Order: sequence, then C-alpha cells, then structure tokens
Amino acid sequence: MNFGAQFAVLLLAMLRFVSDVCALTLTDRVDCIPERRKVKTESICKRRGCVWQADDTVLKGAPRCYFDSSHGYNANGDLTETKLGQHLRLTKIGSKTLFGKDIQEIDFDVEYQTRTRLRFTFSDTKKKRYRVPMDLPKISKTPSETDYSKVKVIKKPFSFKISRTENSDSSIWDSSLGPLIFSDQYLQISTRLPSKYIYGFGEQEHESFLHELKWQRLGMFTRDQFPFNKGSLYGVHPFYMCLEESGKAHGVFLMNSNAMDVQLQPSPGLTFRTIGGILDFYIFMGPTPEDVVQQYTELIGRTFMPPYWSLGFQLSRWGYNSLKRVKEVVDKMAEYDLPQDVQYGDIDYMERKLDFTYDRITYDGLPDFVKSLQDDGMHYIIILDPVISVNETDKYPPYEKGNAKDVWIKNSDNNTLLGKLWPAYPFVTEHNTSLPWDTQIERYSAFGAYPDFFKSSTQEWWIEEIKEFHKTIPFDGIWIDMNEPSNFVRGSVDGCKNNSYNIPPYLPWLDKDEIKDLLRKTICMDAIQALGGGTIHYNVHSLYGWSQSKPTQRAAREATGKRSIVISRSTFAGDGKKTGHWLGDNKSSWNQMHKSIIGMLEFNLFGIPYIGADICGFFDDATPELCARWMQLGAFYPFSRNHNALGRQPQDPGSFGKEFADLVRPIMKTRYSLLPYLYTLFYQSHTTGATVVRSLMHEFTNDKKTWAIDKQFLWGPALLVTAVLEKTKTSVRGYIPEGRWYDFKTGKEHDSSSRWSEFDAPHNSIVLHVRGGYILPLQETANNTVFGRRKPMELLVGLNDDQKATGQLFWDDGESIDTIERKKYYIIEFEVDKNILVTKVTHHGHGCMDCAPPNLKVISIFGIKGFVTRLTVNGEEPGVFSFSSKDQTLHIREINLNLAQNSTIRWSLKKSRASGLSSVHVVIFVLLFAFAIQI
Repeated sequence: MNFGAQFAVLLLAMLRFVSDVCALTLTDRVDCIPERRKVKTESICKRRGCVWQADDTVLKGAPRCYFDSSHGYNANGDLTETKLGQHLRLTKIGSKTLFGKDIQEIDFDVEYQTRTRLRFTFSDTKKKRYRVPMDLPKISKTPSETDYSKVKVIKKPFSFKISRTENSDSSIWDSSLGPLIFSDQYLQISTRLPSKYIYGFGEQEHESFLHELKWQRLGMFTRDQFPFNKGSLYGVHPFYMCLEESGKAHGVFLMNSNAMDVQLQPSPGLTFRTIGGILDFYIFMGPTPEDVVQQYTELIGRTFMPPYWSLGFQLSRWGYNSLKRVKEVVDKMAEYDLPQDVQYGDIDYMERKLDFTYDRITYDGLPDFVKSLQDDGMHYIIILDPVISVNETDKYPPYEKGNAKDVWIKNSDNNTLLGKLWPAYPFVTEHNTSLPWDTQIERYSAFGAYPDFFKSSTQEWWIEEIKEFHKTIPFDGIWIDMNEPSNFVRGSVDGCKNNSYNIPPYLPWLDKDEIKDLLRKTICMDAIQALGGGTIHYNVHSLYGWSQSKPTQRAAREATGKRSIVISRSTFAGDGKKTGHWLGDNKSSWNQMHKSIIGMLEFNLFGIPYIGADICGFFDDATPELCARWMQLGAFYPFSRNHNALGRQPQDPGSFGKEFADLVRPIMKTRYSLLPYLYTLFYQSHTTGATVVRSLMHEFTNDKKTWAIDKQFLWGPALLVTAVLEKTKTSVRGYIPEGRWYDFKTGKEHDSSSRWSEFDAPHNSIVLHVRGGYILPLQETANNTVFGRRKPMELLVGLNDDQKATGQLFWDDGESIDTIERKKYYIIEFEVDKNILVTKVTHHGHGCMDCAPPNLKVISIFGIKGFVTRLTVNGEEPGVFSFSSKDQTLHIREINLNLAQNSTIRWSLKKSRASGLSSVHVVIFVLLFAFAIQI
C-alpha cells in the first residue's frame, strides 16, 4: 500500500472517530457500565472498548462511559423474505464484552402480523433459549396493507428503523441510538423515541403518568416491596405508549419475563436491558391511545367481565382478629346507611395462617356468618397465600395431598424447596411482635413449600383444595397474595448456591439501594420448575402470580358455580383475562392518593382495568379528613376497597362516627348510582379492549395540555373526576377540555372549556362533570347491588353543541359465567337527535332469566337550547316533567319505560323566554319597573 493509500485509510479512521464522538451528544450516550458500581473507572471503560468522559462539569446526568460504533453486530447479507416477514443473520463485532458469554451469531426476524401490529425478535442462531409461554393469536398470512413500513436496515453496525407508512422520514423505532448486545445473561437494545411523551412500564410507583426522561431507571421483576420505596414492585409489564409530536400514538411491548430494567434518557430515547430469554418485541400502531390499548389487549387477552357485585364497595382489614369485630364493622355500616357489597377475610381468619383453615376459636361461626351475609345480599372474599406449611403435627390434607401429587417447586438438588411465609409452627400460641422481624420469623414461622403452578398436577390439586374448602366456607371470591413469590428468608431455609443465576453478572436496578443478588424476599433463582419439561425459576420468577391466577379463576368459578372474582397482587402481561389487582401496601399519606391515580391509569394501559388502591392507606393511621377525601376518590376506583394493616387504627367508614358517615355517604351512593355505566364500560373493555379509567389525553389527544394531566381522570369517555388531593382544601383546580361539560349533580354547564378552573369542593363532595354528547345509564341506589339491581333505571343526558348525544347500557344477570359468550344479555343503545331521544334494543337476551334491565323511571337532559313546551313518551304525555330555562335542564319522572322494548321521547321547543320577548312584554316590563321606582 503506497503512502497516499495509507494516509487515506488513516484519514477515514480519524473521520469516523471524530464522527462518533461528535454525534454522541450528552443526551445520546448509552451507558457502557450500566451496573451499579460505587466507582466507575476509566480502566473498566477502556477494557470494555468504550469511550470515557472524565469531565463531571458537563455530564448533567449522562454516563461517563459510553458506547461508540465499535460495538454490536454486523448484518450478514440482505434481508430475506419469509412466510410472515423477513429474516437476517447477524455476527458480533469484535471481542470486547460487558459480562461475557456473548453469542456470536444471532437471528433477526420480523413478522408483519396485522395491519396495525408487527413483531421483531432477536434469538440465538444455534441454541434454543427460554421464551415466555404465552398463548398468542396465530398468524397465518401477512396483511395486504399496513400502517407501518417494512423495516429499513443499516448493515454495519447493524441497526434498523420502523416508520409509519404515511411518514417514512419519522421513525417510531430507531435502534441506532446504541449497540445491540446479546450474551447469555445480558441482552440490550436501545431506541430513539419520536417524542418525549412516554407512558407505561410497570410495576413501580411513579411520580407522574408522563415519564421524565432524565436518565431515569425503571426495574421490572416481581417483588414483595412497599410501593413507597422507589423500586420494582409486584408485577411486570414491559409495555409503553408514546405520543408522537403529531398526536398519533403507538405502543411497544417486550415479551420477556426475566429480570430487566429500562433506562430513559433525554435524547429522547430508552434502553432495554434484560438478563435472559430472547428479545421479542411487538409494536402497535394506534393511531389513538385507545387504539393502542385495544391492539395490545387483542394480543395478550382482553379483561375478564367482573360480576356486578364486585363493583360495589368492599371492606377489608388485616387485624380484625375476631368474628365479633367483623360483625361490628358490618353492623356499623348498616347503622349509618352506608352501602357495602363485600366483606373480606384476611390471614387472621385462618388457624395459624394456614391456607384452607379457619380459626375455630376467634372466628367460631364464620361459615354461618358468611351465609347470613349472602342472605342479606352481600358477598365474602377469602385470602389465600401460596406457601403450604410442611411442619404440621396433625393431619393437614393440603400438604399431604400436594406431597402425594409432587406439586412443589424443587431446589437445584431436586428436593422440595422450603422457605417461610405466614404459617406458624404448630406449637406457637403467642407471637411477640416486639421482637426484631428476623427473630420472629426464626421462632414462629413454619417451613413452607411452594406450589409449582406450571405443573398440571399442581393446578388440579389447587382447584380441588379450593373447591373442598368452599364446602366449609361458602366464599364468593378469592384474593391471592404474596405471590411474587414472597419469602421471609433469603432464597430458602438452606440458602442458595453461589452461581450466576442467584448472583447474575448484571443486576437490574430493582431497588433504591444497591443489591448483590435476586434473592431478597423470594426463592432461589436456580430452583427447578416444570415449564416445558423443566426450566429454572430465574426465567419464570415474574410469572409466578400469572401461573397461579388461571387455576384460581377456574377454581373460584367451579366452587361457586358463578362468575366469581380473583384479586392478585402479582401480575404479568395478560393477567387482566383472569384477575384484578390492587396497588399494594401503600400508606396513609396525601401524596399516595395522587400516585394511586397514576397507577390506575397505568394498569388500564396494561389491560388490567379492574384496579384500585387501598382506600385510606394500608400502613400508618388515616386522619378523618384524609380518609374522607380518599373515600371520595376511592368511590371512582373500579376496584373500590378500604383496607388497612394490623396494629393500625380502624379506618372503616363506620369507625369515625356519624359525622364522617354523613360526609362520605353521598359520594358512595353516587358511585352506586353510576354502576350501570361502569358495568357497561367493563363490557366494552371485555369485548373491545377499551380502557375503563383513562387519562384526559386519551379523549383529547389534539389538546397538548392534556398530555401531562394525571390528577384528573375519566370514566370512559364521558365522566370527568376531579378529586381533592391536598390537606385542608375545600376547592380544587382542574382542567376542562374542549366541548360542553355539565355539573353531574345540578346539570349546570361549565362556563367555558379548554382552560384551568378552580372548583368549589366542600368536605362532603367531589367534583364531577358530564361530557356533552354522551348519555349515562344510572340507577336508584340501595344498600348493596343485589337489591340495587332491582331498582328503576335512570338516564343522564348531556347534549353537545349540535343537541346530540349517544350512550349504551349492557345488562345481564350480573353473575353467571360467560353470559356474553352465550349471548345471555341485553344491549340498549340511546341516542338524542333533533329533540328526540330513542332507546333501542340492539341485542335481546332471549331465554335468559333475570337478565332484562329494570324499567326506566327518570331522565335528566342537560344543555337544551330553547324552551320546552311539550313532551311525549311513546306518543303519550308523561307523568311528571320540569324544565329550567336558567340551567337548560329537563327532568322527566315517573315514566316507567320498559327498556327491553324500543321507545321514543320527544319534546317541542321554542326560543327561550328571555330571548323571545315581544313588544307588549317590553312595555309591560317598563311600566312595572317605573311603578317599582315610584314605590
């Protein structure tokens, strides 16, 4: 090679180096030392072949050590066509590594699955790796048209882009931000985001619904951890939604259940890091936020249809400690005329906290009490934890039968793995809670075995135990707790082996503190489970609750013979098909109320709309003011349950006395009046994937002011909730989007929209607005839903500027299994147009018992332009109606319409009296005014 050629090569190399360094602005850097280290040194950085920046003054949170273009993979040739998409083989660049055991050749596969969904995966060319065992829709052919363009690949180093068809210059996925890394226990991929507006990822407690991209890390690995400790929580949901600058939305889901974290950065961009499995991504093209959620749930599964009674108010406590106390609580609710549908039994109903038992001393008479609740129209839910005691000296059938069927998770030596949870030793009669926690566990907690729900024999055993226990206590639903799975000792009673599964080379950021392994409050990662002929817990840890929920739902339904319900603490993508969720062991503080709204919005993104937080807080003691405000907010949780912890002051609504009951009763009854609307929203969620609770930006995406609002929320498209979230406040600031909005109680129209306003909110109220253009089905209330469902129906109509509105009512018997699939239900559509309200039956539940809706008694119409002079209902004069020209509201009462038949309500209008004064009226008015002045 001559000098000129050598100089040219050197110059090109220098230009490439300068280009790399210049291109990587502070916000574009991807961390080359992602693990938590007290000292991140230049020597480590250089050893990994990365760029070191020592000047702290310019970092602004960006990593010191970051990748350049000498990492990642190169493409071997061009994309080749496959039956469902395209394929490309990749080869690793160089020998530098972060954590060793890099895979030299990997496959990149793209599937064009539907018009709005595509999938891409990275997998080992030579070795089969663990994949999440989710049952997904089968794809047999590619769509003829798509909302996304085919992937565009850059070969060296490999990166790819995905864009919308109509705008190929703007990418929704661009992996050029950082290198692709694929090693045995460390997988990494980065993407540039089209905007800074990103939502989702769970489960963690977030400060805002809209994520801040200030180098934030979000861990995902199911853990028994308090939601106020800034760490990874009970569930894993690697899903996010992004609002592009155009207002169009898309979603991204990583199908991976290994421990992972996500780094958000201000470029804007993000990096996924996981420690096992494969990279298996799905992209959903929207273009609206609601479309994204519907497309996501089409893949992972739509929500179950809850029984009607589960939408009523629910009471729970860990620490009633006696049936006598439970009866007092229930009686106090009735004394103060406070509605209640469900009473819970937490672990203190059990004998020494053993599953499938009840304490026959402190809870003597529990089965008869449950039957008496049911006779009064109420329901009872029991808690079950996964760990089964192995230390019983007397016969304990759940363990003996489980042992006979070999249902337990094994340790790495193929023996039953033993941990500790709530069950106590048989000889424990007193429990000294003043001792240090670890001492209490050592002295009092029995050894316990963990069911392996991936085994069919375990599922059969679990179902039979539940059905057998139902013969003793006729419960109506099941609450499964501690199923991350939780363990009060580290790994097992025998410890865990020192290997790369229990102590992996990379620890995702799961806690505010540095951790050295994955064993905190759970079982050994090298434990053996039955999935697919055998895998390690390392791969399926975050699927434990997911694997438990399916047989639990089946057991609850077979035991009760009805739809029943399951509430699970630990969840994974797709769990909305089987369970609801609560947001964990929160505490009684004002800021937790706001965070509960954020969690509620996120779980609706995740396809788990049956969601709520412990009303008034689990830990600490709630003040009457805090609890009253939280009861008002909690009345608009889909899952509305007041629950608190052992040793805390009682916080059930009756415990604060009559004055408190008077404060919360109106809003509790408001919830009950709205249950037909809420039930219909769940029907829509079950059938279409629509969210039940949604942020304002779901409905008003064109209004950028709504993109960051998370202290207000909507029920469906039509009911806006603005709760007081601050101490001593009797007013609340809220945003009213474009359109006509009416006060839920009075029908008075808000004077303007698309602006912030201050609303009066006395201590006994919450601010509710009805959106113009919608019709809400309501119902008279009773002390619980069994009796309330027999009450007459009502309609609340909010007219838009065109004097139009629409709505829907779904109605079935409220508790039978698969009524929708068996078509045993009614759908009634409501529409107002040109001063005519039509109710139309679009699905008739022929032949079903108790599934026809009650008759319609009252109609309230807000926002009428003009003056109502005449009204007819199916051609006849109604019983009672009144019209207020001041508030533009029409109220029709005592009409007794059969909603199972079509009906028509008409009203005649003339211009309002105020605007239609004749000259005679003017003369009379002037004379009267003059006479008044003389007087």
